[in-house]
Amino acid sequence: MRREDMAQKKGIVREYLECVVIALVLAFFIITFVVQSFVVDGSSMEPTLHHGQRLLVNKFLYYFTRPQRGDIIVFQYPTNPREDFIKRVIGVGGDHIKIKDGRVFVNGHPLEEPYLLEPTYGNFEGTVPPDRYFVLGDNRNNSRDSRYPDVGMLPREDIIGKAAFIYWPPGDIGLINSKRDIYSLDESG
Repeated sequence: MRREDMAQKKGIVREYLECVVIALVLAFFIITFVVQSFVVDGSSMEPTLHHGQRLLVNKFLYYFTRPQRGDIIVFQYPTNPREDFIKRVIGVGGDHIKIKDGRVFVNGHPLEEPYLLEPTYGNFEGTVPPDRYFVLGDNRNNSRDSRYPDVGMLPREDIIGKAAFIYWPPGDIGLINSKRDIYSLDESG
């Protein structure tokens, strides 16, 4: 009877270890290819996102689609790949971006950006190269973004994923709304 007890205990330990290994492999797969946690550091995305909020970033989506204008993305900071930034996609490959008199224009059309608290200062003009992205923080006057040479136009391979869900603090839990409808119908701009 003692051998049977030992065999049964070994079976339980083996099952337990198999479950742990499967869980670790699954967790590694999910973190590597599907979703990643991100903590908002700073005020560059206010009022949309706030310092200290914790988000889930959908890494899986961009294996099948490209980032779109209005998407809020997390990317590796070009001059320090160990540091991640979060910004909004304003322009995609081929778009002409112009910032003048506090307004942002894409391909000659002014953006309607109700999420901004103040006009965008400074001037900028340029065309986004193919497979690159022009990003801005929602708090334009306190954001290190594509207007600056150290960030510039982001290559696709620097983009980690799309910010999808706020999970902390509890009062902020919810989906992140990427404003895709940011272009004015007024084409006179």
